[in-house]
Amino acid sequence: MLEQPVFGRRLRQLRAERGLTLAALAGEGMSAGYLSRLESGARQPTERAVAHLAAQLGVSPAELTQSTATSLAQSLTLATGLGQDEAGETLSEALKASEGEDPLLRWQALWRVAEWRRQRQEYTEQRVCLDELVRLSTQIGLPELQARALAELARCMRNTGDIADAVEAGTRACELAKSEGLPARVRTSTLLALVSALGEAGRITEAARCTEELLAAAEGGPGLQWAQALWTAASTRSRQGDPDAAAELMDQAVRSFDGRDDLTVWMNLRISAARADLQVDPPRTDAAQQRVEEVQAALPFAGAPSVEQALLAVRARIAVATGRPDQARAVLDQLVGFDDLLTYQDRIRLDVLRNRVLLLEGEQAPALAGLRKLAEQAQQSGNMDLAAEIWRLVAESLAK
Repeated sequence: MLEQPVFGRRLRQLRAERGLTLAALAGEGMSAGYLSRLESGARQPTERAVAHLAAQLGVSPAELTQSTATSLAQSLTLATGLGQDEAGETLSEALKASEGEDPLLRWQALWRVAEWRRQRQEYTEQRVCLDELVRLSTQIGLPELQARALAELARCMRNTGDIADAVEAGTRACELAKSEGLPARVRTSTLLALVSALGEAGRITEAARCTEELLAAAEGGPGLQWAQALWTAASTRSRQGDPDAAAELMDQAVRSFDGRDDLTVWMNLRISAARADLQVDPPRTDAAQQRVEEVQAALPFAGAPSVEQALLAVRARIAVATGRPDQARAVLDQLVGFDDLLTYQDRIRLDVLRNRVLLLEGEQAPALAGLRKLAEQAQQSGNMDLAAEIWRLVAESLAK
């Protein structure tokens, strides 16, 4: 017998497949209200209820109350017609009851749930899915699935601050893609993950070498991957101490990508381009502000929480760059309470901004103490590039 809420979910799936309403399935032997409570998981079914519902559905009681090899396939099919959150929840529940099913079906469901977790900024839960995806990919024995799972795991590890592990996963993904001669789109995906991890680890020379390989693999490919390749190359140039080249690459990435393909990526590109505008000397604050206004106008159409948070952070950066600490503090106050939803790097950079506001307000001692602490934290987690960025800020502040 399936336990609740799995029984209710399976019951609802079978009813939906047959196009039945609650009243039609309940029939004369059961109330629609009781059936609704069964589907929601609020009530455990009796043997009499199972027998009645099985007869109404045209299946045996065993088919209704036991996990079958097709239940995950049914969940994947049903998820195509659901909203993002409902599909994610449906597949999460289906995975709990799908041990022993077709590993390829389980891989598909895990991949979708992992992406859903990422979009919800639930990085710990995403990591659980990705760890299983890597194990399952090895079991299945398809190199492309292994490479894709490892690359996504490397990105997740970066988001949680596990930089050394991210470099290892990204390296394994790239080596697999090369040795197996996988398609260019897969090689590009693995290189995107590896270059970003190498950059965060402070291994700039290796990151630069892989960046050239990345641009060669991505050129002429899908528009999204080409924009992401330019975006990643811009980050490498910035870490090499060439903010002007980084800003130009971000301009190229923005121009090359059509928002109709993915509005969220379109907005994130502009946010990153605004950051690049603020890193040149002198900062291009007008250009950054224009990009902020473009994203703000698009928010009602695809305003994910992560985009709104990133936009607020850029507005605070512009206020700092233009010497307006009161405005910067007001914007940063709106981000209080969102730290758990941010990546490790974004949390640290947000705290850096708060200390830069203190510097503008003349509170040098607490600001420098805060920056030193953040730099040490970044070093301990292996984020050597982030640590170097903060130490440079400390040195510049002392020089002033």
